[in-house]
Amino acid sequence: MRKGDKQPSLIAVLVLIFGLLLSACGGSTAGQTPTPGTQGVGSSPSPSPTTAASPSASPSGSPAAQETQTGAKCPEKNETLLIYSSLPMTGPSRVQTVSVVNGMKLALQEHGGKAGGYKVEFKALDDATAAAGKWTQEKETENANRAIRDGATVYLGTFNSGAAAISIPILNEAGIPMISPANTAINLTQPGPPDPKLYESLYRNGPRNYFRVVPADNLQGTAAANWAKELGAKKVYVLNDQEVYGLGLAQVFREHAQKIGLEVLGFEGIDPQAGSYASLMQKIVDKGADLVYFGGLVETGGTQLVKDLRDIEPDPEKIKFMGPDGILESSFIDGAGDAAEGAYGTVAAAPPDKLTGPGKEFYENYKKTFGSEPEPYAIFGHDAMLAALLAIDKACSKDPKDVLKALNNLGTVNGALGKWSFDKRGDTTLRTYHGYQVKDGKWVWVKQLNAGS
Repeated sequence: MRKGDKQPSLIAVLVLIFGLLLSACGGSTAGQTPTPGTQGVGSSPSPSPTTAASPSASPSGSPAAQETQTGAKCPEKNETLLIYSSLPMTGPSRVQTVSVVNGMKLALQEHGGKAGGYKVEFKALDDATAAAGKWTQEKETENANRAIRDGATVYLGTFNSGAAAISIPILNEAGIPMISPANTAINLTQPGPPDPKLYESLYRNGPRNYFRVVPADNLQGTAAANWAKELGAKKVYVLNDQEVYGLGLAQVFREHAQKIGLEVLGFEGIDPQAGSYASLMQKIVDKGADLVYFGGLVETGGTQLVKDLRDIEPDPEKIKFMGPDGILESSFIDGAGDAAEGAYGTVAAAPPDKLTGPGKEFYENYKKTFGSEPEPYAIFGHDAMLAALLAIDKACSKDPKDVLKALNNLGTVNGALGKWSFDKRGDTTLRTYHGYQVKDGKWVWVKQLNAGS
């Protein structure tokens, strides 16, 4: 999710304590190809603002229902600690983020509702508004400050990379660790596109406090360009929504596309609020492009772009449309209708029928617990929560600074995603991306992608 968003000016970043930086973003029954986002919002229990896991709710035989992986034995304390999540629970991303929160809840249930000897209370916050239909700078700032005010131990989020750039510096000053299940923008953990200087501004108030479970866009953009070439594309036109996630990803795609011999006919930012891109699509068709790549989200132009392209060129094989995890949601298909057919998307999540071991157990436990299929990023939500709980176990403390130290020395996590760890930048050691295509109104897995050079 996934997942990206609006890039603030450096001045705005410094004024807030900062400014900003997002994404990122199915399933089906076992043995079938997944259909990300096919469940309605109503089919997956909505997270209440405050939820506490019950130890008795732990599914038996689950991968995380375990003795402490870290080997720590913490004394029982008659105290409660808080873990917050901050995701857009309103708008087009809601189906995805409800599932992510459910994944977090499941990990907490499997862990017995406790960590480090404390009872854990989990609160799911919304960083979106109904008016905006997406996350906003104001809501994300409010959520980060609330976490500080309420004494939260860990902050799970964000979903959008732009939102992460808001909360990272705020939480960095307070020393609260932050673990994202969906951010993919490169410059959250190292200098990189679209603004290499942003990284330096995020951690001025303390040691790095940010970690992510999902692989970054240097891998996603490279994998997408390689796949475009495999699909037979020779002339590509690259669009972006001019936001942190979308622009950075588009830059990676363009650079790698040129490196592997694809002709980039154009590189252009769109106005996400525009009602039509018909003239832009006509220009792209006239230039002879055989693939349009869009770095952005459903809500920043994804659906309208493909609708306008198909109005001019109805055949999805003559001019292919490809986007990142930011469009790999049911809302893309709902919004674009028949125009979505044949579109390609990339995401780090594997389909349920490709999961084995702990991943398969997660899938079965999720369906049993929530009565619905998990969305692509639910499994990343699970392991983000698991990493937080293991770090608290390792620290035997609810002091955020102690937990941050434990996260930096956590070692291997045996999670639903398999065995993985955080590297010295806070990035995951996971490196896999998958390719999906819309077929018969559903996102269907096509293949595991090559993210190499």
